[in-house]
Amino acid sequence: MVFSSSVFLILFLPVFFLLYYLCPQKYRNWVALIGSILFYSWGAPKFIFVILGTTFVDFHLVRWMAATKKQLHCRLMLALSVSINLGLLIYFKYSGFLIDNLNSFLHLFGIDAVHWTKLVMPIGISFYTFETITYVVDVYRRIHDPLKKFWDYQLYIILFPKLIAGPIIRYHEIADQITDRSANETMDNRIIGFYRFILGLSKKVLIANVLGEQVDYIFSLNAGDVSTPMAWIGIIAYSFQIYYDFSGYSDMALGLGRMMGFRFVENFNNPYISMTITEFWRRWHITLGRWMKNYLYIPLGGNRVKSRARLFFNLWLVFLFSGLWHGAAWNFVAWGAFHGLFLILDRLFLMRLTERMGKIPSVLLTYLITLVGWVLFRAESLQDAFDYLGQMFSWNPGYAGWHLDPHFWAMMTAGTLFAFFGMIKGVEQWQMRMIDQPYHGRKLWIGGAIALVLLVYSLASITASGFNPFIYFRF
Repeated sequence: MVFSSSVFLILFLPVFFLLYYLCPQKYRNWVALIGSILFYSWGAPKFIFVILGTTFVDFHLVRWMAATKKQLHCRLMLALSVSINLGLLIYFKYSGFLIDNLNSFLHLFGIDAVHWTKLVMPIGISFYTFETITYVVDVYRRIHDPLKKFWDYQLYIILFPKLIAGPIIRYHEIADQITDRSANETMDNRIIGFYRFILGLSKKVLIANVLGEQVDYIFSLNAGDVSTPMAWIGIIAYSFQIYYDFSGYSDMALGLGRMMGFRFVENFNNPYISMTITEFWRRWHITLGRWMKNYLYIPLGGNRVKSRARLFFNLWLVFLFSGLWHGAAWNFVAWGAFHGLFLILDRLFLMRLTERMGKIPSVLLTYLITLVGWVLFRAESLQDAFDYLGQMFSWNPGYAGWHLDPHFWAMMTAGTLFAFFGMIKGVEQWQMRMIDQPYHGRKLWIGGAIALVLLVYSLASITASGFNPFIYFRF
């Protein structure tokens, strides 16, 4: 079940919130937990037992770890918990990739291939695995005490607004809200949350879906059939598709959480107005960047290392893992390495260069770099990515029989406008006021009217079109 499906919007969402609001506060965690289990079971009924089983083991391991006074025992429990969760992630997500590469290596020496059954990957496993790790690590570091009730921990992991594709919520950021969020369960938060949900739904359905259909068509062609203009239009459209798809999902997740009394951290902040790749990663998928920093980069030594070479290696390694986290394929690894390289170049000279260039040229340069990276991310293989890039940076005028309809161009224009709108002074502050401040008086009625129109238009678009994927569900 996806947030932009008719089943979710017409059936699950109203029934869930009707029961949630009618229920006394002390029972709302149970409504949220049961609703989350049903939500996940709708799309992956077999894998719900994987989550329930691993969270049961994790909960008790962490409780034993918190209760022991011996450092050795704490470290053993930490290692066991992390190993179980990463082991499941590797088994379901990476085993096929590892076996395929092993067989390629064995083939060079004439050795028979290793046979392996292809596995179906549990939906959202990359996201909830990272959250289970934050729980055990935050308790190990004494940042926050463990939860006392197993069902509260279960809710932290499986809470449906963030379960499938984030944002990645660190345990200490939400622990107190799990046990008591009465201060946030206000009518203002419910209205703000509802408007935020509609904003995300509109970004996803009205912009990302329209652009995505053409992107899929262009990337399905053989590289020789893709003209240079098509290649550029395809990757620019993809840059907006993935942004409005994923940021739209994050908006919906934050909105749903707000309606339930949760305050999740922001996951996107106008990433395409960044002047450097370093700034881009402070604005794009913010919760993943923070997770990588706190649970991988800092343990590797962070900025405290003795040499610049080690610092650069740590940066590059973190983004190599970030690329691999996104998908079990070499093009994702290359995408991570590509961004890691530009983070290093930023520290060497690019930041100084962009400061001299000025804002608009720097933003355009950074956007161009991200476009090249998105080719690596979107292509089916490294060879496909190189072929596509070859078409972008050569001149192949193509054939005259390819046309794009006005609806596509309208959404490309809207996508461009909203992606770069934040460059105007004061716009970012205005955006935060619009999504975070209470709605009263005329502002309430205007906001409600706009939300209703966008909801009806989005529902009509969902009903009329069979194209409704979520890009990050595959991760």
